[in-house]
Amino acid sequence: MFELVLDGPTEGNPFTDVRLSARFRQGLLEAEAEGFYDGGGIYRIRFMPSSTGAWTYETSSSCPGMDGIAGEFVCTAALPGNRGPVRVKDNVHFQHADGTKFIPVGTACRSWHLQSGERQQRTLDTLRRSPFNRVSMCVLPHRSAFGDCEPEIYPFAGTPERGFDFSRPNPGYFARLEQKVRDLAKMNIEADLVLFHPHDEERWGFDRMSADDDERYVRYVVARLGAYRNVWWTLAEDSGAMPHKTEEMWRRLFLTVEECDCGRHLRSIQGGPAGYDFGAPWVTHVSLRHDDVRAVSDCTRHFGKPAILGDCGCEGNLDAKEYSLTPEDMLFRLWEGHVRGGYATHGETYDGEALWSLHGGRLYGKSAERIRFMRRILEEAPDEAVYGGERLDAAMLEVSGEYYLQYFGPHRFSFREFALPEGSYEVDVIDTWNMTVASLEGKFTGRFRVDLPAKPYYALRIRKVNE
Repeated sequence: MFELVLDGPTEGNPFTDVRLSARFRQGLLEAEAEGFYDGGGIYRIRFMPSSTGAWTYETSSSCPGMDGIAGEFVCTAALPGNRGPVRVKDNVHFQHADGTKFIPVGTACRSWHLQSGERQQRTLDTLRRSPFNRVSMCVLPHRSAFGDCEPEIYPFAGTPERGFDFSRPNPGYFARLEQKVRDLAKMNIEADLVLFHPHDEERWGFDRMSADDDERYVRYVVARLGAYRNVWWTLAEDSGAMPHKTEEMWRRLFLTVEECDCGRHLRSIQGGPAGYDFGAPWVTHVSLRHDDVRAVSDCTRHFGKPAILGDCGCEGNLDAKEYSLTPEDMLFRLWEGHVRGGYATHGETYDGEALWSLHGGRLYGKSAERIRFMRRILEEAPDEAVYGGERLDAAMLEVSGEYYLQYFGPHRFSFREFALPEGSYEVDVIDTWNMTVASLEGKFTGRFRVDLPAKPYYALRIRKVNE
């Protein structure tokens, strides 16, 4: 990240009265980044260069003291572990900017950044030991029926009692959020930032700001956080529950993000399969809220984009169907979603001091460690493996004639029969719950049968042997 820090005016409303941006150039490459006011007379412009070498910049501002400032900097090679932002690859996959495969294994932890300092640190410690490489979190405060507390600090000037001035973002609030994005980047975890959500419960009014306030808020967040490599944008969570936001309003906000984010981060909006036109060019991937994981393969095929189940239920014991999945069902949904060529997201909601998917803290469930095992199996698969459809009621990832990964879910097969292209193959029987891989003796050719233990939650991996 390159950051230019400038001193500027404090009188009036610096958030609306001052216009500031900078144009960056390297050869034929050109990008423009908006600046933002960080309080105390400090203005910042941040930029994430896309290539190494010398870059020049020149500012443009309505304030004469910050206008026409020119300079240059050199972007050096990335440090070890920094693979750059995540992009879409071949319509169904994701990869880092350096070409490294990225398989989103995500969890929801919506308001962890608004909890006490002790719980925030506990959340980071838990994530550091977890299998998750993507965290879905709401930018704005989140209320629910499950014990959410009033935040210590608010995103805009004001109070719930007096009301909020949506034209004045609170730099302290966004600095806290920014620190958490930075903490996640150090652990190579992507921060999927949800810009809007319907869970305001008429407490703060953040879900019912005017169109101009919405756009001003989005511009501020993108200017502040868009230069971090590990950021994704989810425009809204459960957008179908926000009927006061029209399709045209969402389109306008998408275009605002696309215009202001010179880092070209991933963009989507969460809804049901019929909740939004994910085929729109400003949407980079599908983000679903659905308990039927089979929807991901249909969406990938229909829209020609990767599909993520951002919410497919939570392992837990609350008094709601979607928040009381067994660990086995949670694990099944992630395996099924991934083997269908999509990507499913973990959630956990056990009744107690805090709910992981809302407040962070600790993980108490049994699925997370098994998700780590799943991630290892998936990352060992060839980069080009895609959903090959169902074979005898079981989903399969495959590279035809080279690699096959079939997941059986709750089915208790006692055997499977295959007819594969010419060649010799090795077969592994995978127990996804007990996290074991049993390699069968011998090599398999042509048409063959594989005997299985007739237990649920097994998978089968077949790999061609290079003679």
